[in-house]
Order: sequence, then structure tokens, then C-alpha cells
Amino acid sequence: MNLIQSEAALQALYQPAPTLASTAKELDRLIPEYRRYIELSPFVALATVGPDGMDCSPRGDARGFVRVQDERTLLLPDRRGNHRLDTLRNIVHDPRVALLFLIPGSGTTFRVNGRAAITDDAALRESFAVDGKPPRTVLVVTVGRCYFQCARAIMRSHLWDAGHHVDPADVPTPGQVLQRTSQGEIDAKTYDDEWPGRAAKSLW
Repeated sequence: MNLIQSEAALQALYQPAPTLASTAKELDRLIPEYRRYIELSPFVALATVGPDGMDCSPRGDARGFVRVQDERTLLLPDRRGNHRLDTLRNIVHDPRVALLFLIPGSGTTFRVNGRAAITDDAALRESFAVDGKPPRTVLVVTVGRCYFQCARAIMRSHLWDAGHHVDPADVPTPGQVLQRTSQGEIDAKTYDDEWPGRAAKSLW
């Protein structure tokens, strides 16, 4: 197996060079069009890096749950979850983050690279409250680079096409996985029966 070990060798494989359309879209701030992508998105994948390596965490809520404070600042509530704190621990060690926003029904995705900090400011947390329950913390993301990603990946995957969706019965359930990984100590059926309720509660 031939391994590519230099940028020059890599670039030689990918010719011609990127077009203006591929580079002009990258900015260090959010223009109104970029702000609109975020406002329409109910889901973002949040990547971080820490002492133990990389991590990528799904974050979702009502459309526009990531708030645009200004053209260089995003606010992302950390809703109640499993308390593993993988993302937050990483940010404490290394503030670099990358976000990928998806918009259901649209092939266009939106990327933000920047730096994050964690705040437990009471007033800010309360402003993100849902059903009277504020998040434990809020991520303050400073935009470094941002740009839209073309629709090819979404189109090729048929992500939003219901005709290509899998039957849920073909997907291993959380209970089945936990029964195997916990060496049978967790009852799969009981867990799966309760899991939808647990999942709903974990959002807040």
C-alpha cells in the first residue's frame, strides 16, 4: 500500500487547483446568508480535540437552537445528557472546535471552525431555558473560519429521501448494544421500552 506522506504528493493527485468558487466562500465572520443557515438548522455535529484525541458529538434541538450573538460569536446551550462530558472536557484542555450544521431538506451544509469557551452565566443560561429548565452551561464559540459546503455529499447519500431510509427494525437498539457491552447485566427489553422516555428527558 502506497501512503501519501507530503502535501506536495497529495496536491499532485488532486488537479486542477481549487476554483475561486471553492475559496471565495470562506470568511472569518457570518454574513446574513451564513447566519440564515444557522437559524434554519436543528442539528450540528460538534468536533473537539483533547488529551485523549478527537471527539465528535451530535447536538440537536428546535430549529435555530444555536444562537448568533454577532457576526463572530455563536452561543450553543449544553442540554442535559449522559454526563460523560467528553466535549466539555476537551474544550477545557483545547478550545479549538469545528461545527457542521445540517438543514433538513437542503443539500447545503455549513461549516464553522473556531474556538470555544464554557460559561455558566446565570442570565445567559436562563435565556436558553426550555419548559423552565435552563442548560447547565453554554458554549461561546468565536468564529475563525466559516463557509458553506456544496450539496454533493447529501445528494449522493440520499439523506433526506424517505425512499432510502432504513427500517428501524434493522438497526440494533441501544438496549441490545448495552446488553452485549455490559456482559448481560442490563436487560435489553426493559431498557428499550424505557429508552424513548429517557431520551426525551435527557434533552432538558
